[in-house]
Amino acid sequence: MNENQNLTHREGANFGVEKKQPQTKQRKQVSNRQPKAQNLQKEQNFAVKTNKKPVKITFLGGVGEIGKNITAIEYDDEIIVVDGGLAFPTGEFPGIDLVVPDISYLIANKSKVKGIVLTHGHEDHIGGLPYILNELKVPVYGTPMTLALLDNKMQEHRIEYKAVTVKPKNLLKLGNFQIEFIKVSHSIAGSLALCISTPVGNIIHTGDFKIDFEPIDGSMTDLTRFGELGKKGVNLLLCESTNVCRKGYSMSESNVGRTLEGLFEKFAGKRLFVSTFASNVHRLQQLLWIAEKFKRKVAFAGRSMINITEAAAKIGELSYNRENIIDIDKIDKYADGELLILCTGSQGEPLSALTRMAHGEFPKVKIGEGDVVIFSASPIPGNEKAVYNVINALYKKGADVIYDELAEVHASGHACQEELKTIHALTNPKFFIPIHGEYRHLKRHKELAISMGMNSRDIIMPELGMQVEMGENYIKQAGFVTAGIRLVDGYGLGDLESNVLKERKQLSEEGICVAVINMSSSGEGGFEPFIITRGVVYEKEAEAFTEDARSVIASALREQDLRSFDPNEIKANIKKVLSNFIYKRTKRRPMILTILLMA
Repeated sequence: MNENQNLTHREGANFGVEKKQPQTKQRKQVSNRQPKAQNLQKEQNFAVKTNKKPVKITFLGGVGEIGKNITAIEYDDEIIVVDGGLAFPTGEFPGIDLVVPDISYLIANKSKVKGIVLTHGHEDHIGGLPYILNELKVPVYGTPMTLALLDNKMQEHRIEYKAVTVKPKNLLKLGNFQIEFIKVSHSIAGSLALCISTPVGNIIHTGDFKIDFEPIDGSMTDLTRFGELGKKGVNLLLCESTNVCRKGYSMSESNVGRTLEGLFEKFAGKRLFVSTFASNVHRLQQLLWIAEKFKRKVAFAGRSMINITEAAAKIGELSYNRENIIDIDKIDKYADGELLILCTGSQGEPLSALTRMAHGEFPKVKIGEGDVVIFSASPIPGNEKAVYNVINALYKKGADVIYDELAEVHASGHACQEELKTIHALTNPKFFIPIHGEYRHLKRHKELAISMGMNSRDIIMPELGMQVEMGENYIKQAGFVTAGIRLVDGYGLGDLESNVLKERKQLSEEGICVAVINMSSSGEGGFEPFIITRGVVYEKEAEAFTEDARSVIASALREQDLRSFDPNEIKANIKKVLSNFIYKRTKRRPMILTILLMA
């Protein structure tokens, strides 16, 4: 059965299959076919088969952490993968660009992997795919918006791959699995939940979602479908936990639009800057509508903002009057009250447009007195310091700054407690596993499920690498597989055990000391080494430190029998003597390099 025949629709809608290739090559478009509509009730009943082997759910990322979401679901000799995200490095990974999941388990079972199904296009769900698809040559399934964002990444990495476009209410059959795609609201267009039918029961994976009663695209989270599936029977619910600690409901995206419109009115006559997540197409849509209403020209600043806007407009997720868009180079031709500048940098990223503007390093735009900057985003945990540094810098330049603590300029894309309760009540699952969150989030989500009547023994707290086994009437932990992280460092991939990372940590924390010694091939030479240090001693101590270090090395060399002249032995001895000297002097253990110059 080819990929076209695998994809159907509960209402008989069209679908397409596309083969993605590097930009230098011509893409091949497979013509659309109209599949015969199938009976959903009949298809979902295939979960009741005579072969009752258990389903295995393996958590390769996204549990006990925020980011790099990836889950493998396995039956017999078939595996489907949900998402393939990345995480951004913290200070413990100096010089590392990205953190992606360790997919050793999938590589070891690559013949079983049937495809990767994507819930939406955020980096923590698709950002790791260039590295995953470089090793797993399997189809990827997602909505037009998700695949448009993925395509940008794959073209950049020059990796060929197969992509299949899906939409809400489509049904996809992959071996023993059947996947139904369910519309959900989130902070990015094209977000989906999944109902994965297996021979032992249905699994619902919510993806990231919220319940927005005033969505910008006019299409709510499909609560009706969640309820219908709950009545048919849900064996396992995998539900996101990001906002489980927040009571009540998340704010509607439309409410943000009303706040922004009020700010446009309040600051009429002033130049407006708005920084938001480039992927939040619905936020961008509202800003473009409001700008047109208030007769402001719009300029984009930041590569991701430009790329995502173009991609969203191309597939119809974003609509605006193109005559209202101007190049950032031409803003000087307009009065302040005629301008809106949409820019990257809502998380204080060092190289983003807004951060560079705040520090006077963006050549095309100078922010100052009379400007108004709106942060239409909240800091991601861990980014608070960077964001507030930018806000402080903008204030120092004389700009007015509006952020989420001062006005309702941002709405989370994640469900709060009452929304999570709604999904639990509608699906009424036999078993539950909280996902997408740190351990504290997972724990609180478990407590929420218990408060709604679930038994603690029917809930599993997942860990990285954990494999869970599920039958029709039981669920249990079945052990652990290799899982963890891989570090993207420029063009290379490393791991936590890499000497490169250990050396970078040592350099960043302890500094470096280099000892250069002249010596003849016979072992004779001057015993006055040349010492270079960086990050070891302060300037006022450097001269005395260097003289004493040279004396210690010279003394060690005089005591050593150099007639045998083993260079490695000499270097090792110098390193040991110098290390002991520096530790006694400074209580530090810098990286030590010894260099023998042979005459």
